[in-house]
Amino acid sequence: MKNRTFMRERVLPLFVWIFGLLAVWEAVSWWLLHIAKTPLAQSKLPYVHEVAAALWKYSSTLLKEGGATFGNAGVGFLIGAAAGVLLAVLMSLSKTVEQLAFPYAVASQMIPILGLAPIIYGIVRDEQASRIIISGYITFFPVALNMLRGLRSVDLPAVELMRSLAAKPWAVYWKLRFPAALPGLFSGLKIAAPLAVTGAILVELMGARHGIGVIMLRNLYYGPSHTYMFWSTVLVGALLGIASYWLMSLVERLAAPWQPEFRPKGGSR
Repeated sequence: MKNRTFMRERVLPLFVWIFGLLAVWEAVSWWLLHIAKTPLAQSKLPYVHEVAAALWKYSSTLLKEGGATFGNAGVGFLIGAAAGVLLAVLMSLSKTVEQLAFPYAVASQMIPILGLAPIIYGIVRDEQASRIIISGYITFFPVALNMLRGLRSVDLPAVELMRSLAAKPWAVYWKLRFPAALPGLFSGLKIAAPLAVTGAILVELMGARHGIGVIMLRNLYYGPSHTYMFWSTVLVGALLGIASYWLMSLVERLAAPWQPEFRPKGGSR
């Protein structure tokens, strides 16, 4: 029964959306080529089946370069998430820390990533370190903000009850505040994960040697003759972002299964 519910509520809508998007893509591509007579129509929006053929043909290269991007983005994501959680805990413990740190954390997000990426790459001169730094930078703020909200979402009577039982401050955090903050934490992680991948790809466009962004830029440079490969890299980049979001959703389901959206509906077992 649970499997049927999962298929009906999760898997089926996903396949409907994917099929619908691919159908619209194919229709628009056909319209540009045969009705609008757009010059170089296939370089602007190629047929889905042609892109799929390129994906299959160059799958080994795309997997290798995509893995390099995903790996560096993942390392930066973990570092940024850890820093965000640490800052959120410190700000929840001390108003002084919050007043000192939070304005600067907000101000740091005002710097455009498109401008920051080449600066970091120019200073570090290491493509791997640059991708990790940018991915961590993007991850840091949404995780810190959502974690702080989660830590402060605990009802005051629950905190007072813990204190009346002579619970230590660390016990209040570990047994009460941290579990209550998990939904907020994972909201931040799910926002940051795809952005971390995007940040890593952006750094690769600055002149890295490996990564999906490198293949993307190279095929864009060669123009219409490499259209299908270019679109393949775009799709792989999108899939990496989607995969990172799904991975965080899976971890959330395992770490915080008590949330209402994970409970069986309609009394199903």
